Amino acid sequence: MKKQLSLSGKTIKWLLAGLFTASSIVNIASAAEIKVGMSSALSGPASALGQGVKLGVDAYFSKVNKSGGVNGHTLSLIALDDGYEPKKAAPNMDTLIDKEKVVAVMGNVGTPTAVVTTPIANAKKTLLFGAFTGAGLLRKTPPDRYIINYRASYAEETSAMIEGLLSAGIKAEEIAFFTQNDGYGDAGYNGALKALKAKGVDGASLAHGRYERNTTNVEDGLGTILDADVEPKAVIMVGAYKPCAAFIKLAKEELPETLFLNVSFVGSIPLLNELGSQAEGVIVTQVVPHYESSLPGVNDYRKDLAAFKADAKPDFVSLEGYLIAKIFVEGVKKATSTSREGIIDGLESLSSIDIGTGVPVTYNKSEHQASHKVWPTVIKGGKYVELDWNSL
Repeated sequence: MKKQLSLSGKTIKWLLAGLFTASSIVNIASAAEIKVGMSSALSGPASALGQGVKLGVDAYFSKVNKSGGVNGHTLSLIALDDGYEPKKAAPNMDTLIDKEKVVAVMGNVGTPTAVVTTPIANAKKTLLFGAFTGAGLLRKTPPDRYIINYRASYAEETSAMIEGLLSAGIKAEEIAFFTQNDGYGDAGYNGALKALKAKGVDGASLAHGRYERNTTNVEDGLGTILDADVEPKAVIMVGAYKPCAAFIKLAKEELPETLFLNVSFVGSIPLLNELGSQAEGVIVTQVVPHYESSLPGVNDYRKDLAAFKADAKPDFVSLEGYLIAKIFVEGVKKATSTSREGIIDGLESLSSIDIGTGVPVTYNKSEHQASHKVWPTVIKGGKYVELDWNSL
């Protein structure tokens, strides 16, 4: 019979003190789960965006967890509702970082909220990843260590619009703007002005109507555009789907031949639904491929979305959420640890990673934006199709 090992209480206490310090116990407890946070518009006028991003992240995390997780770690998303309001986003960040102890925050929706969440992420040294905004404040040169983006910027989207419109024969003076009266609207508008300036045009002289965030009070903005000296042939819009749809419906009565162009944040499917019979010909630039594309990454998205939620319909927003989750997981795989700093190091080590969209993902200390590509689409026959600017 083997002799049993007997340990005194003092010896046991010594072993526990040496092998299981408070910090090591925390590491062991957290090693089985990687907690990620999200502060997003899960209610209110922009709720379709927040819910869509969350759906995409959840779908990919579910797939990974069913396959055994990431290096044995399961992924958990803690999503808090901020209603697209900065005053709610700030305390949400504090809760996620300080109370929930998330390793990163991802997929936050909006520029107004990013105005407050970005400095919190930097101050608390916690990654803000793949925010659903193209604002320049998240795209500094050199980049902030704790801010890493996926999508093309609003400036790149509106620049693509300017290039496309001018190439189609529309004159600069025939372009007008309708934007949300905050940092989001400013980001897209300033990007367009920069693109026009590169063409030798002072865009500040062009008609520019505005509306207040989380309202559909678009009449004054429309009036500004209708009072322009030159009737616009194209209106570049930087807003949310409800006010943009309200604007387009009213504007089409006075400007039936005018083109209406929206940046990706508008929420493509909600905009289509809001417009109904008035949707034909409306243009939206996208920062992800079409959700019906045959690209391998998009095929995987549709399959995994159906597996996660059978009645979920594919769209551009949840596809973006899915892709940022996919990239995040690749970063975790490369990380030397599942700490906040370790995951950032893992993401910054990604080089030409194929996520199945035709745009390889590369990050490093000087490059914190994965994609600079813009895909233009137009509504035809009640659905989005790829747009060739020359067809205008």
